Amino acid sequence: MPRMRTAAVWCPDWPVTTARVDAGAPAEAPVAVLVGNHVLACSHAARESGVRRGQRRREAQSRCPDLLVLARNEAAEARAFEPVVAALESIAPGVEITRPGLAAIGMRGPTRYFGGETGVLHALARAVGDLPVVTRAGHRAEGGVDLLIGVADGAFAAEQAARRGVIVEPGESSAFLATLPVETLEAPALVDLLRRLGLLTLGAFAALPSRDVLARFGPDGAWAHRQAGGRDDRPVAGRRPPVEFAVTLELEPALDRVDSIAFSARGVAEQFVTDLAAHGLACTCLELQAASANGEETVRRWRHAGVLGTSDVLDRVRWQLEGWLSGPGRPTAGVVRLRLVPIEVVPTGAHQQSLWGGAGEQDERARRALARVQTLLGHGSVLTPVLDGGREPAQRSRLVPWGDEPTPVRSPQQPWPGQLPAPAPSVLLDPPRPAQLLDDSGQAVVVTDRGAVPRPPARFAVGDERPVVITSWAGPWPVDERWWSDGGARHVVRCQIVDVRGRAFLVSGTMPAGSWQVEAIYD
Repeated sequence: MPRMRTAAVWCPDWPVTTARVDAGAPAEAPVAVLVGNHVLACSHAARESGVRRGQRRREAQSRCPDLLVLARNEAAEARAFEPVVAALESIAPGVEITRPGLAAIGMRGPTRYFGGETGVLHALARAVGDLPVVTRAGHRAEGGVDLLIGVADGAFAAEQAARRGVIVEPGESSAFLATLPVETLEAPALVDLLRRLGLLTLGAFAALPSRDVLARFGPDGAWAHRQAGGRDDRPVAGRRPPVEFAVTLELEPALDRVDSIAFSARGVAEQFVTDLAAHGLACTCLELQAASANGEETVRRWRHAGVLGTSDVLDRVRWQLEGWLSGPGRPTAGVVRLRLVPIEVVPTGAHQQSLWGGAGEQDERARRALARVQTLLGHGSVLTPVLDGGREPAQRSRLVPWGDEPTPVRSPQQPWPGQLPAPAPSVLLDPPRPAQLLDDSGQAVVVTDRGAVPRPPARFAVGDERPVVITSWAGPWPVDERWWSDGGARHVVRCQIVDVRGRAFLVSGTMPAGSWQVEAIYD
């Protein structure tokens, strides 16, 4: 059975290239990229001076006094390698990225399209060879991307062929790998053991019986044994290019009427919903971007309790443009571009409807009204409570703008030692109201430093009301927060009170003065 032909594209010293371009150093400068005070990669000029991978920083600098030492930036390496991957994806339907600077493609499909391996290699060289190396800071390398391409049977043999810039004929991968040193395997522990056993080449390691290798070195050693023998017939796990669901509407000439823009946007709104549905998806949150002829922009995210249909998208186009074109910050020219970008999508049918068949017409009317109010008065004009984590009653709820993701800042499921026992109060008073918590003698209830109540509460009143009898109470619960801080220390005590009228309150007081106030009310 023929082995899988694979082409590997290797950018030599990619960590060095990315770090050097980001630092603005010239191409001929001796550069070394360090991780953990050891050389991870070095440039050709540094290698000519004796710098090698694995050396300590001091040893590398002693061999090359002019060595430019840079830290590794893996995020920058990935960003700079992304245009290379995109160029490869224009040639092959799937690209396997081993790491930034090394990628592979299967040759079966591209050879049929380009008429053979030679045609594929020419197409790869044209697609990738002229790409510049550009970092996030905007620095650009001199010339294009430096790369080597190799073809062999299997991904491992293709990588080694790319490092040497050769094409291995079909069926010759085993012979090609046999003369390479065992250090070619990226398994330091295994390589060290093989060298101590006298196995210095991949061919010597591949000559061992497979059953004995599995018994002695385990599954990882068996996989390395297959690679050394050129029997790596694993197909390329190619990355598929992401589908672009965003749609853009260009308006020519510019329009300044909301109804005209909404009428023109119906087509792109239908395309937006249809493209997602064709992939089994539906949008629950979209970002609407609009730009004027003079460069002014408005960007807003819209969330829907269900899934967005065409009419829902058009409604949000109208609402956002009404607020933008008639508000105090309205643009100085007409709108020339609209763009719809899906932010959150769910599988079609994943949104659970209510028990009796749908969300209901009144719910939809309420959502439309809230969205319109938010458009006219601002993003923070309509707020939604979100359950949050914390010890204080006020900390356990937070208000977020309607339509934003209701994500808690602190997880409510985490343990919060010292928090109030259930049930939680339903009404929080901000600011708290003064209260009277009296004992049988009519004096304010006092709580000692140890949390004891010498005389239990008997009567309660809010503000200047007449005190009424307390039927039950719970507590006290002392709160001793930030005792190490001079300015933020807080030492109070809380109690739950139920009066003769059936009203329930959460009251807090200082210790031991006996000054009380109402923090919350229970329904």
